[in-house]
Amino acid sequence: MSIPSPNISSSRIARQQLLADFRAIKSPRILVVGDLILDRYTWGDVPRISPEAPVLILTADRREERLGGAASVCSLLRGLDVSVSCLGVVGDDSDGQRLLQLLKEQDVDVAGVLSDSNRVTTVKERFMGRAANRHPHQILRVDREQTHSLDEPLQVIAIADVVKRIKQFDAVLISDYAKGVCTAELIATAISAATKANLPVLVDPARLNDYSNYRGASIVTPNRAETELVSGLKIASVEQAIDAGQKLCQQYDIGAAVVTLDQDGMVLVTGDESQVFPTRPRRVYDITGAGDTVLAALGLGQAAGLSLPDSIQIANVAAGLEVEQVGVVPIPRADIENELTGQTGATQSKLVTVDEAAEATENARRRGQSVVFTNGCFDLLHVGHVTYLQEAAALGDMLIIGMNSDDSIRRLKGESRPVINEQNRAALLAALQCVDFVVVFDEDTPCDLLEKIRPDTLVKGGTYSPDEVVGKDIVESYGGTVCVTSVSVNVSTTKIVEKIRQQDNENQQDKAE
Repeated sequence: MSIPSPNISSSRIARQQLLADFRAIKSPRILVVGDLILDRYTWGDVPRISPEAPVLILTADRREERLGGAASVCSLLRGLDVSVSCLGVVGDDSDGQRLLQLLKEQDVDVAGVLSDSNRVTTVKERFMGRAANRHPHQILRVDREQTHSLDEPLQVIAIADVVKRIKQFDAVLISDYAKGVCTAELIATAISAATKANLPVLVDPARLNDYSNYRGASIVTPNRAETELVSGLKIASVEQAIDAGQKLCQQYDIGAAVVTLDQDGMVLVTGDESQVFPTRPRRVYDITGAGDTVLAALGLGQAAGLSLPDSIQIANVAAGLEVEQVGVVPIPRADIENELTGQTGATQSKLVTVDEAAEATENARRRGQSVVFTNGCFDLLHVGHVTYLQEAAALGDMLIIGMNSDDSIRRLKGESRPVINEQNRAALLAALQCVDFVVVFDEDTPCDLLEKIRPDTLVKGGTYSPDEVVGKDIVESYGGTVCVTSVSVNVSTTKIVEKIRQQDNENQQDKAE
């Protein structure tokens, strides 16, 4: 028996119920068991090829450390407002201390994290190169790791910790990267203890050809390649994914298999029943962390008592948002809610305060993206405005507009302006696809906005020279650039207003005659 694929958009009642349930989620408590990894990123431009060898030269300008593996799952859960405890192992080294520090900074309980003097902390270092200041791409990854199983004394401590604390949680997530922490004994204990406590156990499996270690788990979340490896079945269609998922559930006594199929969405298999969850097309920048995001979002839903199909819908949305980022970036509940309500990209969500714009800029910067800023009155939006805004947007990844308020325009242009009030002007700008955010400001210049937002590029349209652009000194002081776009000849708000007034005068004269 096969369950039909859901069509959320055609069922208003189902969507409203899912939204209501999602909004009602408080802060469940989740235990994450697995391999802790420190992700290190080195960012820079790639301007040329080395004269010494046929290799790229990375001119590094930024270095960043993030949580990876099971630690990434902890971070993603914290981004979803979950109370998280972590059970894992780090090496007795500086990288291990740094990993613990990052976990503590996110308020993750690390009482269950053990230090192993016989191993190094797993580190994955990625070198991210930008060509012509555009989207960064991974050009090299360097791994430092040891994958032997936990020593017996540490395993005994970890098992005792799981048994002692299991009743404190609402769900258990196992993040297995085959680095030695997820031993058969530890995983069997975690599954058994959670089952006795009536808690769901979700497993993001390692790339293995045998899932015996996960026997009895509530849910496993393998991707396409992992499912092919363990099932021995080729997956070129949704139907084949269903067959493979059924084989996993039956062979390993697993409650449900959620097979992730990248652009084909997800397949849920529970015994003889199945359900397909398509995903909408995305701009994919980086698939890193998609699996961790699925595990975290599914864990949130299951810990909160949502149905498995509802949890998968939430995970599907979260994973889609994740692959639009560079690196692993926590997806907040608000972003998922916006997607569920269909508000992502909608006009109202683009209208922000200066503090919200500054936060959006910082988030973009963490993703390795560049921010473009421009400003103006935008009274009577016309083709010249649209052309220059499209050109501005093409200079980076995010376009923020600072728009003069009504009071500001009156001071600059007289009491007869603006023709269109600020609410309607902002809404028109936000409706443009090339615009990401609109900030209304009341000052005569955008200098205060530039100080707070600190865009990478300041753009102005019209007959200005770069030296005449207000705010140039501010932007260039921290290394930003200033650019002037091309001019649409004979098109301006002032000319449009003058023409309307001239025609109105002519009409009045005709009536008088």
